[in-house]
Amino acid sequence: MKQLLQLARFTVICLMVAIASATVWADEETARARGESTYREQCSSCHGMKGEGTEDYYPVPLAGDMSIGELANVIAETMPEEDPEACVGDDAAAVASYLHYAFYSEAAQIRNRPPRVTLARLTASQLRQSLADLYARFDGVAAVSEEKGLQGQYFEGRRGRDENRKIQRVDPALDFDFGHEGPGEEINPEEFYIHWSGGLKVDVTGRYEIVVHSSCSFILQFGARERELINNHVQSGDKTEFRRTLVLTAGRVYPIHIDFTQRKRLTDQPPARFSLSWIPPHGVEEVIPARNLTSVTPPPTFSLQAKLPPDDRSYGYERGISVNRQWDESTTEAAIEFARFATEELWPGYLRQHRRDSDEDRERLRSFLATLVETAFRAPLTSDLRESYVDRPVDAEANDGEAIKRSLLMTLKSPRFLYPTLDLQASDSQRVANRLALTLYDSLPADQWLLEQAEKDRLTDQAAIRKAAERMVNDYRLRGKIRGMMVQWLDLGHLDEITKDSERYPGFDEPLVSDLRHSLDAMIDDLVWSESSDFRQLFQADWVYTTDRLATFYGDDWKPADDDQGPSLRRSVAAPERRFGILNHPLLMSGLSYHADTSPIHRGVFLVRSMLGRTLRPPNEAFSPLSPDLHPELTTRERTGLQTSPESCQACHLKINSLGFTLENFDAVGRYRSEEGGRPVDPSGSY
Repeated sequence: MKQLLQLARFTVICLMVAIASATVWADEETARARGESTYREQCSSCHGMKGEGTEDYYPVPLAGDMSIGELANVIAETMPEEDPEACVGDDAAAVASYLHYAFYSEAAQIRNRPPRVTLARLTASQLRQSLADLYARFDGVAAVSEEKGLQGQYFEGRRGRDENRKIQRVDPALDFDFGHEGPGEEINPEEFYIHWSGGLKVDVTGRYEIVVHSSCSFILQFGARERELINNHVQSGDKTEFRRTLVLTAGRVYPIHIDFTQRKRLTDQPPARFSLSWIPPHGVEEVIPARNLTSVTPPPTFSLQAKLPPDDRSYGYERGISVNRQWDESTTEAAIEFARFATEELWPGYLRQHRRDSDEDRERLRSFLATLVETAFRAPLTSDLRESYVDRPVDAEANDGEAIKRSLLMTLKSPRFLYPTLDLQASDSQRVANRLALTLYDSLPADQWLLEQAEKDRLTDQAAIRKAAERMVNDYRLRGKIRGMMVQWLDLGHLDEITKDSERYPGFDEPLVSDLRHSLDAMIDDLVWSESSDFRQLFQADWVYTTDRLATFYGDDWKPADDDQGPSLRRSVAAPERRFGILNHPLLMSGLSYHADTSPIHRGVFLVRSMLGRTLRPPNEAFSPLSPDLHPELTTRERTGLQTSPESCQACHLKINSLGFTLENFDAVGRYRSEEGGRPVDPSGSY
């Protein structure tokens, strides 16, 4: 009986909800019909019949993410522009309901333009990463290591014999001035040899300049053991500075081998000096820090040098949607470049490792190419594919190198490689492996463990997939991708160069900005990857990473917590209550400011778009900020409010200004302030 009563109550409740829903739906239908009529009479002449805009009055389509209530408020306060009182109250609400349903909201846009399945090609980042992992197919990639610095072996004499080794240690960075005293008491300073080895870890994809200052003979091998970047084995005159520029890929660790020799001379023995520096993207020349060096030597690594066109970023992230002549030519250059490295480095290494597998080099060549093609296509090769991409190139060319180039040029220009979802021959497990590699690494499956899981069809249930993903997380490639995601999220890509008024902010220069970049990067890495990782600390952390230079400029709050001196990054003393997390980090605050003053509008737009995920329509017209000289009695907040006071600006600036004002306690270089021009700063705001 009790169960029947419960069922009866539940049935009655469902009926009441259904009746109420039907009533609400009918009311909405009525409101939308009324709103459509009002819209066509009062709004369509400026905004178009379907909100598409008109060339003469309002060329921007009516689309966004405001709620019906927000739209109703904007309409009631600002529309029509010539007579805002003509559409208020229930009329404004009806118009808002109609246009939100008909064309304004994202749901309406999808309804009006049904999505269709399209092929997406590899983005520039995915192409770089895929080729790097294709190169690493035989030797693997670097494992994550906490060993910082480079391994140094110091020998007496000119040859690196074990009996002559006097010192073995890890050097955090290479910046030495041995002078005439040499590297140690047990080593003759007139004649010695040092071998440094390890890896260079890259966090951001871009163009790097490697800089060596050396007064003695040296050879720098980079990327692979026999790949020379700088050869000063035979010194030329008095030259002591050497520079090479190359593109490096985020999440990769490049092998480094340096052979440094002080030769014995009868006269004019030079003092022994050596330093290894770089200029990273958007950075300044600095000694490569320990955080970017690992004492464990990684496997050989490939980094594509061919220039690739930028990808579409209209959605806030890269998408591979444009196929044009520029992209076609760049992928051809990339294929040719990779084929050369495969011929000169991968094939000889493969021969050395598989010399016993067969008596026929041509059979080994077929096996070598089949492995590369299968990896590039992300699926097993059918007999037809093997015939086209392996056997025919080998049969057509007696020269191994030319056969490799033919095969790889066809492979790397094939849609099966360039369009990652065309894994037509892949099993379900192989498709899972492909998606995991593309999602986590922007790449293709090339790790032996993951390939085995796919081959043995083990990626078929959620538990196995989760286990595979968890294993793949601890990888430099994912760390590089997360860093790139953070750069996009915080919109740091546009902060190529930050300059300020030198009279108002003396000391705010390129080295300081470089330290700020390192400070924010280190803070993000710590918050994301440390054992105590807690994403809430992105907004709550009461500490920063700092240097002596930053502490001198920003004051006591930025003093390192330890007593060590030097340029290295260290945690600050706990910051006061007024500074939390990354949103008021000086790199962001200075980048979202003008040359001499803050910009509540830039900061507000950043918060609306990047933090809250809202959209903003483009401004009706471009304008320059009001000069402080015209209104010396006004604060920045008051000048901004004055300039954006017209009704036509309020639809967006009601949201933008009130958020941007909350960061007014931080000046144009990110210093905390409580006053501006002798008047208290008002950081109040609302949303």
